[in-house]
Amino acid sequence: MTNRIADTSQRKTAIIVGALILIAYSVIFSLLLESLIMVMLLELISGAAVVGMAVLMFPILKPHNKNLSLGYVVFKIIEGVVMIVAGILLFSLIIKMETHDWIYGIHDYIFGIAFLMLSYLLYQSKLVPRFISVWGLIASILFLTANLLGMMGLIPAMASISLLPIILNELVLAIWLIVKGFNEDVITSGAVKTI
Repeated sequence: MTNRIADTSQRKTAIIVGALILIAYSVIFSLLLESLIMVMLLELISGAAVVGMAVLMFPILKPHNKNLSLGYVVFKIIEGVVMIVAGILLFSLIIKMETHDWIYGIHDYIFGIAFLMLSYLLYQSKLVPRFISVWGLIASILFLTANLLGMMGLIPAMASISLLPIILNELVLAIWLIVKGFNEDVITSGAVKTI
């Protein structure tokens, strides 16, 4: 009976985390909008979703690597707060668009490091198929490398091609979590405890 409750709880968590990943990507749509209010609202929603997914993932990842799981949560909370602050500052017209872009430049590193941690934790725990976690590791390294090379002026700043693998990977992860959930063998083995 307890395993069934744990499985149901983990299944709900997987669905919610998958949905939060998709919600967090709503900030991309703000690039298409000209309304400052809509940009701010999408950044606030995305920032809250980023924090929510980290908090929900912590008890699931913690049994596999407590320190790295804690690091992941800290980076995701910082990422979410940066998004929220950038939205509020932009709306209040305290900052110009260039400063907003600079803040998101910092955000990119925080996001890349957090996603690298998550991908490693998913690989280590086998909570999702290995192809998703390996893809995430490679995409994170590509993303962080492209950002670093862009900052050094060796390639065009934030080459958009480096974004594609990480965005696609996170979207595939979100859909996988919503449709399939976490690996039941890992859940039922007792490796993942209920929240």
